Amino acid sequence: MTLFRYKAVDAAGQVSEDDFEARDETMVVDRLHSLGLIPIRIAVASPGSTQPGLFSGKRLGQDQVGALTRELATLLRAGLPLDRAMEILINLAQGPVLQSLLVKIRDAVRGGAALSAALEAHPAVFSRFYVGMIRAGEAGGSLGTVLTRISEFMERSKELKETVKSALIYPTILIIASVSSVMLLLIFVVPQFSQMFEQSGKALPLATQIVVAAGNLLRHYWWAIPVIAGLVWRYFKWQMGRPASRLVWDRRFLTMPLVGDLVTKVEIARFARTLGTLLDNGIPLLAGLTVVRDTVGNSMIAGGLDIAREQLKAGQGLSKPLLAQEIFPPLAVHMIGVGEETGQMAEMLTRIADIYDREVAAAVKRMLALLEPVMILGLGLIVGGIIISILLAILKVNSLVG
Repeated sequence: MTLFRYKAVDAAGQVSEDDFEARDETMVVDRLHSLGLIPIRIAVASPGSTQPGLFSGKRLGQDQVGALTRELATLLRAGLPLDRAMEILINLAQGPVLQSLLVKIRDAVRGGAALSAALEAHPAVFSRFYVGMIRAGEAGGSLGTVLTRISEFMERSKELKETVKSALIYPTILIIASVSSVMLLLIFVVPQFSQMFEQSGKALPLATQIVVAAGNLLRHYWWAIPVIAGLVWRYFKWQMGRPASRLVWDRRFLTMPLVGDLVTKVEIARFARTLGTLLDNGIPLLAGLTVVRDTVGNSMIAGGLDIAREQLKAGQGLSKPLLAQEIFPPLAVHMIGVGEETGQMAEMLTRIADIYDREVAAAVKRMLALLEPVMILGLGLIVGGIIISILLAILKVNSLVG
């Protein structure tokens, strides 16, 4: 049995919090329902710890927006009015940032504004996609259901990002270890031999001279490495901030071996899932493309969507303009065409997103399978080159002495 801590609300909107021992979360949910309570949050209780509120940080991130969305959906689908649900979320929130935001949204709703209009006033927190979905839910009278779908969409997007991040952990550690090993050799080991070589007064092999010079450079000017890295990073950010330069870089990313394929699949999965979710909630295709264009990270693909949107206005459909640009994968475009022909565009886009989510995971695995031996081989060659250059100098000095 496991000890769970829960927060729940009753039909009158009163919040209760307690611990409950059960086999799993399902048992806790069933128990709360039998007591007439609506579960808002259930988590494994840590000994001596207290569960935090809805959010206790200083900034709102997508994880916190996702938690807010899930809990608001739970309350609305349980039959609570929006005003009362907002009050409960305000009471659950910890930290002035979220409390202030929720109070502003509640006050706007009480003043007669729609929830979508209240959220639209905070574009730094709620994206156009988020607001558009809420507006569609309000129009269809299914706000709770739409909030649940938004929450599920955000979870899938988070899973995709976490898959990529997790896959990059080992290569990052390997790169850091490799660079650190080479720097230690050049800064601490090579100088010990260079003193001996200087005392011999003989000319050293070219390879040894290069290694010794690199060691001296790192030992005396190590501080230049973070400075240069910072300048390069600032220059890259400046380049990415200029539309013309960003277009050039994004085009390069799409044509890079291995990387280009991965970037394309990530963007197509995001595009398909976002547009499919919008269409599934009654938003027209043309309006959906306008929203999706702002969620795509690569400007080349975003420009392709702009062209497709303009041709869609002229009645040419969506699949043919996408296929003509040769940016979008043929499989995805053909599946979109099938969705247009059968009238099941939303369902087909969701299938495309699922396919490319799996393709991304497979592509990351292939990249890692190739990257790891290449990095290990590269490190071995560098370290071996340093050792051989030192051995050559030692042999030359010994032969001259002899």
